[in-house]
Amino acid sequence: MELKGNFLPQFDVRESQTTFVPSVKHDYLPVVGVFTRETCPAQYYRGKNLEVHCNNGQSIRNLPLSKNESSKLPELAFDRLQLTDKECTGLQRRKFGRFVARQAILDEEYWTAAWLRAEAHWEPLSYMRHVESHKRKYAEEEFYCLKRRCFAQEGNSLNCFCFVAIKKEDKNVRRTVLNSIVGTLDLSIRQFMQGETFPGEIKKVSAVLASQEPFNTHKYAYIANVCVARFARRQGIASNMLYLATDAATMAGMTQLFVHVNADNNPAQDLYKKTGFKVVEAASFPLRKDQRILMAMEL
Repeated sequence: MELKGNFLPQFDVRESQTTFVPSVKHDYLPVVGVFTRETCPAQYYRGKNLEVHCNNGQSIRNLPLSKNESSKLPELAFDRLQLTDKECTGLQRRKFGRFVARQAILDEEYWTAAWLRAEAHWEPLSYMRHVESHKRKYAEEEFYCLKRRCFAQEGNSLNCFCFVAIKKEDKNVRRTVLNSIVGTLDLSIRQFMQGETFPGEIKKVSAVLASQEPFNTHKYAYIANVCVARFARRQGIASNMLYLATDAATMAGMTQLFVHVNADNNPAQDLYKKTGFKVVEAASFPLRKDQRILMAMEL
């Protein structure tokens, strides 16, 4: 997969002194799509030990993180082989070119997705000192948060799915998970707050959700954390992951799909427009600093 950075050794995720990173404005955002990071409270990952082991066990497992802070986290085997097509039978997939997009099911796939996001987030700041340490910390945090989101233990999502794009199975070569995943995005099913017609319309968040009757009327789908490995870009990976997410949202009964994108990220806006998204004018605030544009698609 040619991911850069050192993320194979054992990590100790502990409380440390806070490192303040200066805010740097960049005109060019190399990340494919907007990288709208979902967050979770810091206490969920501080003080944890993430043990990285290499073994040949190939059992399929996907364990939710326990709410008990003293519980042991899953072990990650970075030499774990990617699942075969037969082992993925029943999963919603989209094949294109040399790749296939599907839902992540292995803990190693969640971790690799988290590392891709760390690479994308720190890419504009690659010149900084200790950037590899920042990326490792970012990936550790994102791994814990991603697992919690996908098991409905954190965030405002009713349901969350992590999709990954992987290299197609080769008859003569069995790749590891690390060498297979080239892209990732999250699709979440959410519910409007009372009075909302688009995400974020109500600034003072109300604890009252919109009525669930009739079924799914007040729910919507939301895309976040779209990124593609640097070496694999311009091969249709982002757009095909979006098509898969669109199909999944439709199958879930959703009629609206939303995504946020930075106002100065023109390549991302073009990508979303080509896949059917339109700008939500009512959610546009031209004078706001660090403006994000909300885009929507009717399913």
